[in-house]
Amino acid sequence: MMRSSEHTTDTPRSEIDEKKSPDVLPNYEEAPDGGVRAWLVAAGGASLFFCCLGFANSFGTFEEYYLSHQLRGQSPDNVAWIGSLAAFLQFATGSIAGPLFDRYGAWTIRPAGVTYVFAMMMLSLCKVYWQIMLVQGVLMGVVSGFIQFPALPAVSQWFDKKRAAALGIAATGSSVGGIIIPIALSKMLNSSSLGFGWSVRIIGFLIMPIMAFACLTVKPRLPPSTSPFWIPSALTESKFVLMIVSLFFMFIGMFFPMFYIPSYAVSRGMSATLSGYLLAILNAASTFGRIIPGILADKVGRLNAFVAGGIATGIVILCFNLATTNAGLIVYSVVIGFTSGAIFSAGAAAFTLCPKDPRDMGTYMGMGMALSSFATLIGPPVNGALIKHYGGYSEASIFSGVMCLTGGIFALAAKAMTPQGILGRA
Repeated sequence: MMRSSEHTTDTPRSEIDEKKSPDVLPNYEEAPDGGVRAWLVAAGGASLFFCCLGFANSFGTFEEYYLSHQLRGQSPDNVAWIGSLAAFLQFATGSIAGPLFDRYGAWTIRPAGVTYVFAMMMLSLCKVYWQIMLVQGVLMGVVSGFIQFPALPAVSQWFDKKRAAALGIAATGSSVGGIIIPIALSKMLNSSSLGFGWSVRIIGFLIMPIMAFACLTVKPRLPPSTSPFWIPSALTESKFVLMIVSLFFMFIGMFFPMFYIPSYAVSRGMSATLSGYLLAILNAASTFGRIIPGILADKVGRLNAFVAGGIATGIVILCFNLATTNAGLIVYSVVIGFTSGAIFSAGAAAFTLCPKDPRDMGTYMGMGMALSSFATLIGPPVNGALIKHYGGYSEASIFSGVMCLTGGIFALAAKAMTPQGILGRA
């Protein structure tokens, strides 16, 4: 929206806020798009994603271990429900965490960070299904949302022209975590005498200083929002709704390789230790998949990058069953890591195109991703059921690939709702 010409930077903010006109927005200094303070916020955001999404991206290692140890005898879809519920709650809590950040800043992170480390220590003591579900599925899922969601609007407030690139760099924290944590877990669980308890506790000790750094550096740039806690009128905006629907379908499909590539690799004759490294390889490639499309998104359009990420990921997932050798599985992990990495970074950047007031970015992101997150309750369990029923992975890869392609089509429809149109830079 254009700012009204009758308001200048000398107009008191309280006076502007009282007018409540959707066409009159407060004037703020431009985002610095760089500098020590801005990049510290981005680094803090990367640290939050390392601790939360990095750990969540390691669930494939947990699933493979659970199926042969604590939860031996449980079906793959039952075990997948643990990671699926955690992923859902991790994004669903954004509907609360986003608006809270818009109003109270970084204070939403600190108590959640302490609780997250406590929950990880409790996970190290879990031995049966209901305990693991309660701690890893419910508690860690909820707390992760309160930790990671403030990173998105915080980074967005400090960057404008370089916003997609900065969000991509912040999101690489989840990829770096997804490299280090699966390798460490796989090595400790399968090639040492540490056992499950101490393996998980060591990851908890690794996370402590990283979480502390993030709590000190992630801060908002803009004053608190004065909008309602939720903005129901946002759901009347066609572009915003179509973006939610597109991310919903992408979320149904994109988690399939992350959850099942280790167990698929074992079924193809790969060792359990090496199969655990596949997630690290996938997340290493995802690092570049978040940074490079993020940089390109600032040049060619954030929605363009989002569309490309969804369609490319769908095509690659459809080829899942073609990787049959160790070398093929490693190459496949690199490709799917790169393409799926673009979905998160470009998707987060695309959502920042929707709010009229930049102070409401956390609310829009929280609402959008929370509604999209219901898809995570569908994808992994359905894939597990398909694998159990058919005894293979082909049907699950077809289902997941088609879902991602559908998401890409809806993202293209959202782009058509912009003034630039389908062929423009948006």
